[in-house]
Amino acid sequence: MKEIEQIYLNEFGVAFHWKKDNKVFTGKVQLVFKETGFYLSYDEVRAFGQIIEKTCKEMHCGGCCHKAHCHKFLLKTPLNQIDLAVTRNEITQLKDLIEGTIFNIDLCTYINKVCRN
Repeated sequence: MKEIEQIYLNEFGVAFHWKKDNKVFTGKVQLVFKETGFYLSYDEVRAFGQIIEKTCKEMHCGGCCHKAHCHKFLLKTPLNQIDLAVTRNEITQLKDLIEGTIFNIDLCTYINKVCRN
């Protein structure tokens, strides 16, 4: 079994890099949530975050009779062929997972590359 290097974890899912023979493969990020796995580049993770941010801004429940208790709606992904059916709560947790992943990757990049003497 391959090992992992965890990037970020919340109650909804986990983001990590795969490891093999003590080498971490940082070119792609494995996101696992809601019985779904995506193996995305850093740019695709950022794009997913932007899609989620845009979707959250467009969700207007004020005039709706369901008042944010919708069953599910479709969320676009960076993969054109795939949309996800998610609840409002799930998109909030997914947003946290993506933002935490981006933050931790950026922080590690800063510490390991920019701050090196």
